Amino acid sequence: MTFLKIAAARMLLAPTFRSSCSIAAATFTNFGKSWALANLLILVPLYRSEVPDRIRRLWCRGFRSAVLGISLATMAVLPVPSQAAARIQHLISPGGIEAWFVQDATVPLVAMEFAMYGGAAQDPDGKAGVGNMVADLIDEGSADLDSRAFHEHLDRRAIELGFSVTRDYFRGSLRMLKDNKDEAFELLRTSLTSPHFDSTDVERIRTQLMSGLRRETTSPGSLASRKFLQIAYGDHPYGRPAGGTLESVPTITIADMKDYVARVLTREHLKIAVVGDIDAASLGALLDRTFGGLPAKSRLTPVSEIEASKPPQREFITLDVPQTVVTFGGPGIKRDDPDFMAAYVVNHILGGGSGSRLYREVREKRGLAYSVSGSLTWMEHSALFVGSTGTRADRAAETVEAITNEVHRMAENGPTAQELDEAKSYLKGSRLLSLDTSSKLAGALLQYQLDGLPVDYLERRNALVDAVTIDQTKRAAHRLWDSGLLTVIVGRAPLTAAAQPASTEPKAN
Repeated sequence: MTFLKIAAARMLLAPTFRSSCSIAAATFTNFGKSWALANLLILVPLYRSEVPDRIRRLWCRGFRSAVLGISLATMAVLPVPSQAAARIQHLISPGGIEAWFVQDATVPLVAMEFAMYGGAAQDPDGKAGVGNMVADLIDEGSADLDSRAFHEHLDRRAIELGFSVTRDYFRGSLRMLKDNKDEAFELLRTSLTSPHFDSTDVERIRTQLMSGLRRETTSPGSLASRKFLQIAYGDHPYGRPAGGTLESVPTITIADMKDYVARVLTREHLKIAVVGDIDAASLGALLDRTFGGLPAKSRLTPVSEIEASKPPQREFITLDVPQTVVTFGGPGIKRDDPDFMAAYVVNHILGGGSGSRLYREVREKRGLAYSVSGSLTWMEHSALFVGSTGTRADRAAETVEAITNEVHRMAENGPTAQELDEAKSYLKGSRLLSLDTSSKLAGALLQYQLDGLPVDYLERRNALVDAVTIDQTKRAAHRLWDSGLLTVIVGRAPLTAAAQPASTEPKAN
């Protein structure tokens, strides 16, 4: 390793950053093209004094993902056992923390996904975006590490750590090489238990968020999505933008974020899924050390059950953009509803990709749009069917009419037996193919827990799909689409038909 020490010293002492990089390239060529050597040789020049911190940090974040990607590509030639066939364990740590766990030593990686009940629905009234700001700031320094030092620790060990919020959950993900698992879990622990929320970091992130929100005011997709949720849910927490607004984000204080952390980030509703090269005993100890210090109980504001506003309703937003965006949908079917699986199958037939009815009618037959799709979205207290497409302004009316007619036809008659058989075949085969990495499998196992499904659900899923009958799909289609659609159009010119006022208030159940 002497040559590496000499090369590193030469790179740091070279007269310019360019010459430092030249030394790195020459060393890489002469001494073997391994990803570990590339890691060292490319990172060293970045720590020269003339490289600005912002450049070093942006580059290192990208390189962290590249290092993990290269390690996976290097091992791609190894035989990979089917992760879906692996036994899913319901692990309980010595401290009582539960997780779904798949031990897989195919590659030396560990992936974890976790969630705590709360999410954007726990933002205080008038301060939409608190949870989102917490997710953006919670890894900007913790314990004795400031923001820069914290991310340098992540970068050096190629650790991927991220946080996000949905309507109902505060979520986190962690991915690392197995040899770095102790440091990775420790960085996660300090993020959750002792985040800094330093005023300098808060204002930097606030500036970034405000910039993004200003861009959204000219984004037809963002405007359509926001208006759709406002129509569907009104003043309910589900009707608020999870990322906040131009009015709310400036009012969010450090005290607001600390209060959110204290109320939401607890063990009470914690769900965890782990996949990778780690044994159960080691994982149990890491889970206790990482999550054991969190408060035992949450302090959550109750969120009421709500049904999305009833269709038909239509809203038009004028925006001078080349392409008109159409968002459409209506009330959905919740995950624990007996008709859910039938709804899931019939939705695939209507709008689930390039073989769907909407795709065939809107794109293939009429050439109105490049793509069109619809999906079911379920939350803790409600459910939606949501679809979208984009088209030319002068063909927006024709596009909306084609979608509306096809949805009505499905509600009236349901799918054919052939469509049902083809949908079942696709849904059974594609699910297992989609779980081809540790991170994807961990994400699926976490979602199954959030949905209240049993630990053997993945094994039983195909049988549940197969059991769906033509009559069940017809009933589900009628429930979903018999009333028509909530439709939001954003573009240059209004439709010929006047937009109907979105005045119907959602009903809490």
